[in-house]
Amino acid sequence: MRTILLTGPGGSGRTTLAAATALTAARDGTPTLVLSTDRTDTLGAALGTPTGPTPVSVPGTPHLTAWRPDAAERFRGDLTAFQDRGANVLDFLGASRLDPEEVTPLPGAEELALLRALRDAALSEAYDLLVVDLPPTPQALALLALPDELRRYLRRLLPAERQAARALRPVLGRLAGVPMPTEWLYEAAARWDVELAAVTAVVEDRDTVVRLVAEPGPAGADAVRSATVGLALRGLRADALIANRVLPEPSTDPWLASVTAQQRKTLEEWQETYALHQVPHLGHDPRGAGDLAALRAPAVNRTPATVEWPVTDHLADDGVLVWHIPLPGAIRDELDLVRRGDELVLTVGPFRRIVALPSALRRCSVAGAALRDGELRIRFAPDPDLWPQTR
Repeated sequence: MRTILLTGPGGSGRTTLAAATALTAARDGTPTLVLSTDRTDTLGAALGTPTGPTPVSVPGTPHLTAWRPDAAERFRGDLTAFQDRGANVLDFLGASRLDPEEVTPLPGAEELALLRALRDAALSEAYDLLVVDLPPTPQALALLALPDELRRYLRRLLPAERQAARALRPVLGRLAGVPMPTEWLYEAAARWDVELAAVTAVVEDRDTVVRLVAEPGPAGADAVRSATVGLALRGLRADALIANRVLPEPSTDPWLASVTAQQRKTLEEWQETYALHQVPHLGHDPRGAGDLAALRAPAVNRTPATVEWPVTDHLADDGVLVWHIPLPGAIRDELDLVRRGDELVLTVGPFRRIVALPSALRRCSVAGAALRDGELRIRFAPDPDLWPQTR
């Protein structure tokens, strides 16, 4: 199954373009699911049919299904299950149970609901294409980073090797005077880890691509530049940039002529860097299949936009290994690197990612780094105490 993730600045029309993209694929005969978690039914308004927590077939388009998961319902179910499984600990602490009716979703519940829906859709094998309407770019980048970060936290807080001491927990609990983590907690952590790994596999799959949606102009250009850096840090690359609401030219109205000229300047800049697709301004908010078809959303690209972070061997010439990390649009002054054990903390502007070092680099020390032509090159020198020696 192929997956298209659409994001862009707030108000750029990404939900409408997600609906148009899904409609284009479905009309070509591809079984398609379009997924969104907007609280208001923006997706349903664009498609001309209400959407909700149950997937619905879009009338008039046999191969198209729309789904807007209910974050509140998922959150209540998860909290109820957690209280049931942790009843002994909660009773020991004198905790008062929360009824499902009094629970409201916490911040982040919508993001978790979208991740679960993404995983469920991928595992269902009922569709050949999944089109995901992500939140605005800053939230979307945080969302894409969430599975890896949560898995890292789980490994640190509940390491799997600690389960080997399960026989000692009753004794330790009596000595400490408090109940020790029980088996269900480790089982829950293992289950969460599997679920999060499934989401990560979908996001990092070679058949998953990202499409940016933005209006051409100074604000759109800044947003696209920032999004490009953030995606690169996640090892992702946009396979297309959709310039939305492009005005026709020429215009006799002075105000429209000024806006059009501004758009054209940005479009020329984008044309040099991105696979650009222009979507016309219809003069009104698109509603229904006819308007979505008039947007002429780009078809699905069958060529994966893979991103590699290779390690090259320069030991014979320079005595180092070089890790190449593509970061198009990154600025040297906004770049920071910190080595922590077998991990690298990489910060680019407002974005940060903690990545595990490739196995060969774990036996090396950092010898320097340089940012050239949109690529970060980190040099690693072998540690004599850890590197295999040749007799």
